[in-house]
Amino acid sequence: MSVETRVTVSGASSGFVQDVQMGRHRLTTDEPVSQGGTDLGPAPYDLLLASLGSCTSMTVSMYARRKNWPLESVRVELRHSKVKVGEPVAEGGKVPEKDQIEREIHLVGPLTAEQHERLLDIANKCPVHRTLKSEILIHTRLV
Repeated sequence: MSVETRVTVSGASSGFVQDVQMGRHRLTTDEPVSQGGTDLGPAPYDLLLASLGSCTSMTVSMYARRKNWPLESVRVELRHSKVKVGEPVAEGGKVPEKDQIEREIHLVGPLTAEQHERLLDIANKCPVHRTLKSEILIHTRLV
């Protein structure tokens, strides 16, 4: 199944504030003051984490509902960081880094150990998780 999502982002070149239009939804993004922004909205990586966390919670909840399991609520906490991997590329060079996302899933309800394990497995199959783990093709063109 192919789903096309259209998002439009625009902003002045004088700062980081961006207007984001997603269908009938609108929000503002920015960078924190510590990164040179004005903190008028979430930063891009915050939105990425929110997407993964939302998809995780929705997917786990949907699965539990289908199974009539006693899941009462889900809370997903996420952190993004860059971690060094390997040795410097050349003498005095920069150490390669990878993006790392830490995700903690809190399930509330009288679930069995087996149900917890199955819901963890399901969380790792949420569509956004699978997208982030896959090779992503991004085609960019100037218009």
